Amino acid sequence: MKKIKILLLSCIVLFSVTSCFDDLDDNIIPSSTLELNDFVWKGMNAVYLYKPEIPNLADDRFTTNIEYTEYLNDYDTPEELFETLKYLPNTVDRFSRIYSNYNELQDLLDGITLSNGIEYNLYFVPGSDSEIFGAITLVLNNSVASDLGLERGQIFRAVNGQNLSSSNYVDLLTTNDYTLNFADYDTNGTTETADDTVTLNSESASLTKVTYTENPIHKTEVLDISGIKIGYLMYNAFNGGFNDALNNAFGEFNVAGVTELVIDLRYNGGGSVQTAAYLGSMVTGGNTGDIFSKTFHNENLQSRDTNYLFTNSITGGGSINSLNLSKVYVLTTSKRTASASELVINSLKPYIEVIVIGENTVGKTQASSTVYDSPTLFTQEGINLGHTYAMQPLIANSTNVNDELVPGTGLLPDIELTESPSNFGILGDINEPLLAAAIQNITFADRSSNQTNEVYKLREVKQKIAPLEQDMFID
Repeated sequence: MKKIKILLLSCIVLFSVTSCFDDLDDNIIPSSTLELNDFVWKGMNAVYLYKPEIPNLADDRFTTNIEYTEYLNDYDTPEELFETLKYLPNTVDRFSRIYSNYNELQDLLDGITLSNGIEYNLYFVPGSDSEIFGAITLVLNNSVASDLGLERGQIFRAVNGQNLSSSNYVDLLTTNDYTLNFADYDTNGTTETADDTVTLNSESASLTKVTYTENPIHKTEVLDISGIKIGYLMYNAFNGGFNDALNNAFGEFNVAGVTELVIDLRYNGGGSVQTAAYLGSMVTGGNTGDIFSKTFHNENLQSRDTNYLFTNSITGGGSINSLNLSKVYVLTTSKRTASASELVINSLKPYIEVIVIGENTVGKTQASSTVYDSPTLFTQEGINLGHTYAMQPLIANSTNVNDELVPGTGLLPDIELTESPSNFGILGDINEPLLAAAIQNITFADRSSNQTNEVYKLREVKQKIAPLEQDMFID
């Protein structure tokens, strides 16, 4: 064991000395594939949560430098090596990623993307195994789409005049510029989907992706229902850069006299663990100093195990505006409610009543962190300037105070409801189905919490998940 540790340390020192600068002409020397693969293996060996499950990451896997070099040379790209080091990538580790440009990764973590301002679901046209249509689920504020007046619930059947199908939808919808051709969705007056139709109309909109920074506080409302002040917050990402804005929203709820709260996390794929702890503190208020959640790392990083606490202040900010609630409602969907969103539900449940309305969540209990080719791994101090690769691997499991993980199969809703193109509704409106279910539960205390919707589900197209769309990371 000691032999391999000394070997790896010598590799790190040799790598950092030889791959950064040419002392003669002060030019940066690009890293070779061997050096990139060296970074991937050493980084995963040091931090990967599932290291014990990957034989090729064992500390005693290699006994000589020659054996180690031959292993690295078997892989033509760092991406290829990285993928072989993931544990059960189709079921357990669906989330670890490698990036060729850490500047782009940092932008993603900061909520900066190339976007035209719409999010959508794709479905098979009823009765077809290949024809596809889309439904806009979200129009981002102050975006290209919002400037064009696009709205949630609009249906599109074609792109650039071509009907969407299983063979062309990826190519048509991943370009930076395209035109959506809209359609009308008709349920024909029944709850079944077999007789539903999707018919093109004459409307269209041309969209262009631009650099966009999303404010995750998408919408807030204070609803007065039968004298009960209900706060509604649609929150789309746990972005630490907007902690103060989130706190201000709760301050407005306080001023308005909110006594019930609905947090809409249906399109929130996660983000900062610390921000999740702040949100939990804004909901409860009476648990300062108690454990909100815990993170557990591999044997190499146990010193980084952390208890995240309920708190009454934001680091570097002001006092937290807490509602002091004993119950909260959370709205969810099966594809998008993940990671830090699930962490909030799981971590609040030991302290207060959490009523989940919507669908089964994604099922991601692990946290990631950015790993750089630097002596510290988690910062850019002394980073190798020969390349811009970075990794975002799973490095910790997250539990609540009772050591309970979010199940890999997700969290089950108390009230099951599924969004459908026929019933999307306006976000924050009292008639929107998921919010309406929460309001009914609030205003009728004897309402059963085991309801299910009677609308038959359309067959959804399995869309590729965008980078960091289902992530929870340690700052």
